[in-house]
Amino acid sequence: MPTTPHIEKHFSGSEIVRDVVIGMSDGLTVPFALAAGLSAAVSDTGVIVTAGLAEIAAGAIAMGLGGYLAAHTDIEHFKSEEARETWEIEHKRDFEVNEVRQIFETYGLKGAALTNVVDAISANPRRWTDFMMRFELGLEQPDPKRAPLSAATIAIAYLVGGSIPLAPYIAVSNIPDALKMSVLTTGIALAIFGTIKGRFTGVNPFRSAVQTLLVGGLAAGAAYWLAHLLG
Repeated sequence: MPTTPHIEKHFSGSEIVRDVVIGMSDGLTVPFALAAGLSAAVSDTGVIVTAGLAEIAAGAIAMGLGGYLAAHTDIEHFKSEEARETWEIEHKRDFEVNEVRQIFETYGLKGAALTNVVDAISANPRRWTDFMMRFELGLEQPDPKRAPLSAATIAIAYLVGGSIPLAPYIAVSNIPDALKMSVLTTGIALAIFGTIKGRFTGVNPFRSAVQTLLVGGLAAGAAYWLAHLLG
């Protein structure tokens, strides 16, 4: 009797999603809070637009650079740990063999089966190093192209997110009206982004949308209140 093959679908773009989340969430929140705060302190939308554009440009560069350095640091950290494991396998063989044995014992292996697996792993230094990196240290080899891709993804996401709360101030010259439009469009964007983020990350979409909207609203509200108080 023919059977339908079992196919497991796993999302493999977690790093890209993480970068989009980082860039988009900050891009929506920070320029929104800045524009809201300036709305209570200035009387010209041109000032808000100029300050907003400057912030978006600076924020995209800073966030992108931060993403690049973080990814590059992951590569350097992996190489450092890999070199240390290689040295330990060569100079502390008995100790490392015992570590392999302990790892497999946690999975319930014992006796001849355990000995055969440990011997097979320790027979090949390269395979042995890879095994220790994954199962002892929990490290996967980073993609060497990850750093520039991460930087570009975060920066673009920040630019896209930052343009949403600023667009009403470009289209409307009246600050109160522009602020209302910015609150509406940014609120909708935050809710949609939170929902999408929840679907990709496995979090309840409704809860993710509410959390994202709440964070953005609190940031903008605090900035507006502070600017109004100081003004």
